[in-house]
Amino acid sequence: MIYRYCGKSGIQLPVLSLGLWHNFGSVDDISVATQMVIKAFDSGICHFDLANNYGPEPGSAEKNFGCILKKHLACHRDEIFISSKAGHDMWQGVYGTGSSRKNLIASCNQSLKRTGLEYFDIFYSHRYDGVTPIEETMQALIDIVRQGKALYVGISKHPPHLQQQCYDILKEAHVPCLLSQYRCSMLDPKAKQNNFDLAAQNGSGVICFSPLAQGLLTGKYNQGIPAESRAACSTGFLQESQVTPDRIEAVKKLTLIARERGQSMAQMALAWVLADERVTSCIIGTSSAAQLESNLQTLDNLTFNEEELQHIDTIINHPELWF
Repeated sequence: MIYRYCGKSGIQLPVLSLGLWHNFGSVDDISVATQMVIKAFDSGICHFDLANNYGPEPGSAEKNFGCILKKHLACHRDEIFISSKAGHDMWQGVYGTGSSRKNLIASCNQSLKRTGLEYFDIFYSHRYDGVTPIEETMQALIDIVRQGKALYVGISKHPPHLQQQCYDILKEAHVPCLLSQYRCSMLDPKAKQNNFDLAAQNGSGVICFSPLAQGLLTGKYNQGIPAESRAACSTGFLQESQVTPDRIEAVKKLTLIARERGQSMAQMALAWVLADERVTSCIIGTSSAAQLESNLQTLDNLTFNEEELQHIDTIINHPELWF
């Protein structure tokens, strides 16, 4: 495994982190989830990314991870970096969503109970809700650290015009932002332009999610939409309408470059995100230990020559392709 420092901190993370957004909930096979977590840890992936609403059902990914940790990895707790987040819809009523102090602190307490942990290594504001003053949200994160419920804090999906305010408030309180989490992929490079530099200037690491564009960058949709794929599900985050002919054509062209590099399309897509030196880690989501092993093989070739980068750029540098 390769490790990188989080901005201007002493914390290192593996360049590939395991996300528990999908495939670790109550509707999934706990034995398969267990295999993936143990395989990840044995391979050097010591960072596991959670959120209070991960499942489905919401909260069940934290419960399952807590059970796996207690049964198989409890003695390794100090070798593991565990995150959780709050801010999206979680429970009924006006306090079960958003960026308020009430929601963040209640969510953190609930998440600790579900996982059975004494503390999180990092706790994030999962989103900006468009209403709550940033001062309130950041103070809640500061107090979560001061209460011993998290060692570090981070922000996720906060708009560029508010990032600097977040960083300034946290820095002034001596609880600097350890990580800024944003969606980034070949089909969604906006965060590179809008967020990465500001994070780096403020000493924050960057961690990216959805590097495979919800599966589009694996090539699985090149010949149509598989019956059991995310795009085939009406409630999935990748909708059938997003699997456009132009995007599929771009992926087919990118696949040819990946083959020349001796990689799968997914491996090249991960390598492309990690080629940016501002990126600390990339969150992968897997459905099996075999898929996890394939993603780990990305580390065999993380470098691109200038010709490859230019060729890739000519394919993806079209805003109509971006999410």
